[in-house]
Amino acid sequence: MRVLLVEDEERLADLIKGGLSGEGFAVDVAHDGRDGLWLATENAYDVIVLDVMLPRMNGYAVCSRLREAGDWTPIMMLTAKDGVYDEAEALDNGADDYLAKPFSYVVLLARLRALVRRGGRERPVSLTVGDLVIDPAGLRCRRGEAEIALTPKEFAVLHALARRAGEVVSKSELLAQAWDFSYDGDPNIVEVYISALRRKIDLPFGKTTLMTVRGAGYRLEAA
Repeated sequence: MRVLLVEDEERLADLIKGGLSGEGFAVDVAHDGRDGLWLATENAYDVIVLDVMLPRMNGYAVCSRLREAGDWTPIMMLTAKDGVYDEAEALDNGADDYLAKPFSYVVLLARLRALVRRGGRERPVSLTVGDLVIDPAGLRCRRGEAEIALTPKEFAVLHALARRAGEVVSKSELLAQAWDFSYDGDPNIVEVYISALRRKIDLPFGKTTLMTVRGAGYRLEAA
């Protein structure tokens, strides 16, 4: 799952990013409103964590611009201001949730998972490809009744493929979805995770659903 974090307090941003990355989220970070708006319009995210008090453009304005553009990615707003009018302003500008600083990381994580479960206006709670079921909020996967244990990164790659089941997804698209914006390592890392996924979701069940399309990318099929 891919998260955009827009937070001008760099130490707090690093802490949140580190925690979410450990939970399997791919996290992009912006430290001001304009950069956050640009990232949100240029990339697809599962959820946006947006501070209110930001340089160059405040969080209310960023949220409002996204909604005006028809972007209904779930947004959680963070603020040091704790009052009913601040919460009302956030919700009136199109935010889905609101959390006042200081906050518990456990609560932040639980609320983000709830937002991902709800998703945007057209996003399902779980993804089903044949008898393979992927639960993004719970980071769970099963084939039929059999649970499949995946690492957070394996899950992120599978989730990106399942969202476009039956379509060819290129290596660069998988990198963009499952790794954060700043990743500049070897792109062949994708092949390592594809091989690992095949050993877990296909081979034990006698199936061949994760296909390589030579020169184009990978496709997850139902059959």
